[in-house]
Amino acid sequence: MKKMLMMAAVSAGLVLSACSGNKESEKTAADSVAPTSTEADGTKVLVAYYSATGTTAKAAEEIAKATGGTLYEIEPEQKYSDEDLDYENDNSRSSVENKNPDMRPAIKKGLDVAPYQTIYLGFPVWWDKAPLVVNTFLDSYDFTGKNIVVFATAHSSGLTPSFEALKATYPSLDLTEGKILNNTSEESFHEWVKGL
Repeated sequence: MKKMLMMAAVSAGLVLSACSGNKESEKTAADSVAPTSTEADGTKVLVAYYSATGTTAKAAEEIAKATGGTLYEIEPEQKYSDEDLDYENDNSRSSVENKNPDMRPAIKKGLDVAPYQTIYLGFPVWWDKAPLVVNTFLDSYDFTGKNIVVFATAHSSGLTPSFEALKATYPSLDLTEGKILNNTSEESFHEWVKGL
């Protein structure tokens, strides 16, 4: 009888040990699956940009790669021609818009900004300001509670004057000053994004 009780106890111990081992294996397997960065912080990234000549588009593409964000081009309904961009001609489209900061050139719409918490907003600097199509974009959607990181490309200007102009026009938006991203290496984009 003692032998039978002892064998039953050993069997029960082995069964319990096997069961707890299975649970431990399940726990370890579940714990080893790391959530993606989007799942971890619950946010999605949008990289929205306006590019007249393609320079800002390249910077936006690198930011999208570095963040895993969704790339979105801000497209004017009427594209800017080379003549429109002639800053030496006072009657060119861009020159006229520069003199009339309340103008809002029409853009193509169709973006749902609701899923995005962080938005990288890029543009070429024109006369130390963002092109007015960027203002049209900011006027077209509800960015309440979203963090907007501003970046730009420029021949000789810095970002601060255009950033300050946007900040003054949109004081209720959470705007963060980024940097000028001309000819930046892929590694630099990753470092900059991590630094934010």
